[in-house]
Amino acid sequence: MNNYETVFILTPVLSDVQMKEAVEKFTGLLKSLGAEIVNEENWGLRKLAYPIAKKSTGFYQLIEFKAEPSVIATLEVNFRRDERVIRFLTFRQDKYAAEYAVKRRNLKASKETVKEN
Repeated sequence: MNNYETVFILTPVLSDVQMKEAVEKFTGLLKSLGAEIVNEENWGLRKLAYPIAKKSTGFYQLIEFKAEPSVIATLEVNFRRDERVIRFLTFRQDKYAAEYAVKRRNLKASKETVKEN
């Protein structure tokens, strides 16, 4: 199984509930295909670098997961079919990117524990 990271942008006209529903759809799809979700981050509503379909903002979502290569084709077909997804990018992490992702998660977790104290 390879480490993958996917970032997708959802249309900004969605309500909070609809956005969470869309994210759950894709995480559920990954789990049903045998992928292991490692990390999931909601980056929130952000400004796009350039307008896409007359929209200048979008909801960004990051999912890190471990899966077989055949899962990616199914995931990307579902991204293309879903009208709520403006853009997406999925790539396989090499060993250095995977190590960096672990360090980034640990750093984020340590910052959150400091905030709580």
